[in-house]
Amino acid sequence: MSILAVTDLRASYGRIQILNGVSFEVAAREFVGILGHNGMGKTTLLKTLIGELRASAGRIAFDGQDVTALPAYRRARHGIGYVPQGRDIFPALTVLDNLRMASAAAGSADAAVIDPVLEDFPRLKALLDRPGGALSGGEQQLLALARCLCGRPRLILLDEPTEGIQPSIIEEIVERLAALRDRSGLTVLLVEQNLDFIRALSQRVLLIQKGRITQELTPERLADAAVVGEFIGVSA
Repeated sequence: MSILAVTDLRASYGRIQILNGVSFEVAAREFVGILGHNGMGKTTLLKTLIGELRASAGRIAFDGQDVTALPAYRRARHGIGYVPQGRDIFPALTVLDNLRMASAAAGSADAAVIDPVLEDFPRLKALLDRPGGALSGGEQQLLALARCLCGRPRLILLDEPTEGIQPSIIEEIVERLAALRDRSGLTVLLVEQNLDFIRALSQRVLLIQKGRITQELTPERLADAAVVGEFIGVSA
């Protein structure tokens, strides 16, 4: 059964149309990647799904319920989490306070939510009193993921999580997300240009061109340089 069903979704910035009828589904516990050239609508799609950008037409159904007209905070309460490109943590707040903000927004007691999340991200335990802005890029990405998980999402929209991050933490993110899928049934929709990362996590990959989903690939096909060059425009 699909946890996310997107039908003929359209969105624009002013008069500039970006999404031109996007349709796809994501099953529960599935990790789906989205690839495409810059400017094809990847980030716009995630922003429209979470409600930061209003859809001009089409339908977004989450767990069978139409959420197209709901504001972002209502979608979050339904179980959709979002980790934007650039991480968007609170740099002046400590790591712990970043996590507390997320648990408060979810209406949960701190310890009940934060302690299990820290077990999944043990690197953060030694950093709880450190300001978020003092962390490395990789540590900030771990914090952004942990903060999102404090909202107890069933679906995470994840935008370019490996950008500017050291390889050791990229491997850690792969391990953590795969473990969460296996243990708790987490579902992820992943926008990413790091082909090794998207191959390691995704069960299938959707290609987006000019605001439409044009093709579906198995992760294995991303090893084909001709496919990557023609449809994605990045190096394999």
